[in-house]
Amino acid sequence: MNYLKSLLFLLLAPGILGGVLPLTVLQTGPQLQMGVFSYLAFPVWVLGICILLWCFWDFAHKGLGTPVPIDPPKKLIISGLYRNVRNPMYVGVLLLIIGHFLWFGYWSLPVYAGIFFLVVHTFVTLYEEPNLKQRFGTDYESYLREVPRWIPKFKSSTESS
Repeated sequence: MNYLKSLLFLLLAPGILGGVLPLTVLQTGPQLQMGVFSYLAFPVWVLGICILLWCFWDFAHKGLGTPVPIDPPKKLIISGLYRNVRNPMYVGVLLLIIGHFLWFGYWSLPVYAGIFFLVVHTFVTLYEEPNLKQRFGTDYESYLREVPRWIPKFKSSTESS
């Protein structure tokens, strides 16, 4: 059931915020001609989608829950992409928005990406992190010290896990 609930949330939240909204409402105003750089949109989109799918799988499979705040995971997820960055799902959505800008060139898209980031950052710092500290205690606090919030840190294979 976690897989179905996670899929539904994937379609609703990231699907709307990273797909429907930027592809419909925000394609207005001045447009920049990106030329050959517009083709960078494809790998950016693929990376963003892969990140989202991997994270949603981890929530259902490893966390035994969903990314929905009212049905959170029962286990702390610190493996997979979560070893490198604490908020890979939000990074995945930002990549989708950046991909839309690269392909379509509407200036409203990077503005939207900035607003999205500020809202998400506020949500993470004021709600998510305090809630996770309360739920997972010292395990989460240790995780906070080791893994960056937004910019991935890739560990070498010689570092201990």
